[in-house]
Amino acid sequence: MTVHPSLQTYADAWTHSIEAIAELVQPLVEGEWNRRTPCPGWSVRDIVSHVIGLDCEMLGDPRPIHSLPRDLYHVRDDHTRYMEMQVDVRRHHTAPEMTAELEYTIIRRNRQLRNENRAPETMVRAPLGTEQTLETAMRMRAFDIWVHEQDLRSALNRPGNLDSPGALVARDVLLSALPKVVAKDAGAPPHSAVVIDVSGPVEFLRTVRVNAEGRGSIDGSPSLGPVVTLATDWESYFRLACGRVRPAAVEDRLKVDGDQELAEAILRNFAVTP
Repeated sequence: MTVHPSLQTYADAWTHSIEAIAELVQPLVEGEWNRRTPCPGWSVRDIVSHVIGLDCEMLGDPRPIHSLPRDLYHVRDDHTRYMEMQVDVRRHHTAPEMTAELEYTIIRRNRQLRNENRAPETMVRAPLGTEQTLETAMRMRAFDIWVHEQDLRSALNRPGNLDSPGALVARDVLLSALPKVVAKDAGAPPHSAVVIDVSGPVEFLRTVRVNAEGRGSIDGSPSLGPVVTLATDWESYFRLACGRVRPAAVEDRLKVDGDQELAEAILRNFAVTP
């Protein structure tokens, strides 16, 4: 048996990004593991620890029993506390320990994916003791791994893979969150439309439409009279949507037409990753 066709896209994207990460960190000397990344509070080592930890959880490994220090400013709630556990437990690991564990985790996960015969709707464990479908779990791993690959590339000044399979998964995950950002979080008025126009390695034009009840939906057809049009490049788009930069930091790469107040509210609420 092989992985279900609807899961293959996510398996391929995960493989592409995890191999890129392994290649990026393999030659690093000890000091480079401590470089800051755009991911708040996390170094290169922390990102790799997080990647290892979550893939170990996908393998069914037990979570570490570990007490977190109280002075981690970026740990604000149950979700960030949950994510920090796999990171903090590896904070004093050496470079060879990190690369060896990453390599071993990749081997184990590749074997798991080769032998994966569960249906996409199978329920599997999710963060914080909840459950999600296997399809959701694999989609979110492919998304997460690609975003963290980009964090590492930014920290190490090694740009690339902005149009890789993982980038396309990230586009779809981020776009699925846009109707809530526009309609609920930013409060776009009923019967209005907001156009997002993104250029670069991954380009797309999407319209978020708000219906009479104030609910948002998204499609690929242009709007004749949008209340706001936001245009930017792909790198700025995903960095904003993943909370890696604030709108002011990429102001020169953002073009806003229409209702400025609503545009500012959309940009204030643009980050959708927890």
